[in-house]
Amino acid sequence: MQFLHTMVRISDLDASLHFYCDLLGLKEVRRKENEKGRFTLIFLAAPEDEERSAQLSAPELELTYNWDPETYTGGRNFGHLAYRVDDIYALCQKLQDAGVTINRPPRDGHMAFVKSPDGISIELLQKGDTLAPQEPWASMENSGNW
Repeated sequence: MQFLHTMVRISDLDASLHFYCDLLGLKEVRRKENEKGRFTLIFLAAPEDEERSAQLSAPELELTYNWDPETYTGGRNFGHLAYRVDDIYALCQKLQDAGVTINRPPRDGHMAFVKSPDGISIELLQKGDTLAPQEPWASMENSGNW
């Protein structure tokens, strides 16, 4: 068995691409438009997974954008996506500066949770050793749920 991709439905293509690509740093590796089915599939890969994605079409995140408006609720979502990051503090600051709520701050220098524009929980895990606790993260309270 081989992991290929995880699919999440998105309701705003521009907001989602801004979140996943511009803010989280994923790269769009391919896109499929289906006129008959009235949807677009956008496949994303983490920068360190681009080569494997090109060779295997995996591991990837598939964003599904249905052209006809539809409201998505938690029942159509799932637990969370997880990404290993180079500097959890720097990424959380970038996300926060862009208006993203840090639901579970990286108080421990190891793990944080944020949400996509469609309410998908994203777990961020520090690459390598846990970073030493830093403010403002060390004393920041949780916000919302993840």
